[in-house]
Amino acid sequence: MPAVNTGDTALVLISAALVCLMTPGLAFFYGGLVRRKNVLAIMMQSFISMGVVTIIWVLCGFSLAFGGDHAGLIGDFRWVALQGVGFAPNSHYGPTIPFLAYFLFQEMFAIITPALITGAFADRVKFTSYLKLLVLWSLLVYVPLVHWMWGGGFLQQLGAVDFAGGIVVHLSAGMAALASVFVVGKRRLSPGERTAPHNVAFVALGTGLLWFGWFGFNGGSALAANGVAAVAFVNTDIAASVAMMAWLALSWLREGKPSMTGAMTGAVAGLATVTPCAGYVPPWASAVIGLLAAAVCYTAVQYRVRRDWDDALDVWGVHGVGGALGTILVGIFAVAAINGVHGLIEGGLRQFGVQVLAVAVALVYCFGMTYVILKVINRFEPIRVPEDVELRGLDAALHGEAAYDLPEAAPIASED
Repeated sequence: MPAVNTGDTALVLISAALVCLMTPGLAFFYGGLVRRKNVLAIMMQSFISMGVVTIIWVLCGFSLAFGGDHAGLIGDFRWVALQGVGFAPNSHYGPTIPFLAYFLFQEMFAIITPALITGAFADRVKFTSYLKLLVLWSLLVYVPLVHWMWGGGFLQQLGAVDFAGGIVVHLSAGMAALASVFVVGKRRLSPGERTAPHNVAFVALGTGLLWFGWFGFNGGSALAANGVAAVAFVNTDIAASVAMMAWLALSWLREGKPSMTGAMTGAVAGLATVTPCAGYVPPWASAVIGLLAAAVCYTAVQYRVRRDWDDALDVWGVHGVGGALGTILVGIFAVAAINGVHGLIEGGLRQFGVQVLAVAVALVYCFGMTYVILKVINRFEPIRVPEDVELRGLDAALHGEAAYDLPEAAPIASED
């Protein structure tokens, strides 16, 4: 058994802490985007994932994702309740770090992924219904998908790669979000009520925390303090920066003003899109990926608007489309000298085909299974809150609390 490398271990533990910070960051990002009366409800959905998913991951989720393999579809129960997961490295998963460090790093991914979905059905879902979705989706969608891509499952056996979660995290959450839009339905609004973000400063704070945490999300996925980790860090920053500027330009041209929300959304789109590519592509490619992320995800959001899909916080357009796009772009821009994967620019036609296949399989499975889960939950208990609760706001009705103990701001009088 290889000895533990202290540098590699430090990188992975710090990266796990950074990814942990992303869930509170997501809470602020989403909390700023919703209306004032629903701030706590959506922030609670992010934070509660930290508790529920940790329990699932300890009891059986980690073992089913990474323990053994049954027909390329699912793992086994060898590591239930962390039996056999200790200080020593595992030769398959981080051979120079304690197996517990690998467990912890993967736990943070499992926590934030279902939390991403909540932006799609913001303002209208019962907390109890969300808890049921959180448990069922983690076990029936996230865990199998992790096994397929990272735990020795059939997509990994075919040669598909996903450096830090383009499929496992972003595509899965985005397609689940789209399924929820069709099952849950559109928000109910009072006459003249708008759905604009109530606190753009929260959106900026959340984006900053997400961007900071994303260095651990992508860089830590190298599982070693080496050149791959360094290129992943660099690619993460370049793609996010370029996408932010490109999205800002697109929204400025369309709306006539430079939007803070637009710039922050663009940065997140760039981060989501570069995630599967970060440890496989050279830095120049990450700039191209950032441009493509802004253009394609922005177009997807506009398409969603035209179709009148009420994905409240554009989870599908940013994370689903971004994750799928980035996974395919691995098959184009990957350079073998970085991490052993040949993209199309090096003649890797097979790799490109495998990446497209993996996206197609994950897309269908995540959408279909989420749709079924939501329908089953709704069969036994309505997913949505009653209409009067939705119009009044979820914070007071569901949680008995308010984000702000302040009166509504009075309208500014016109000089006329």
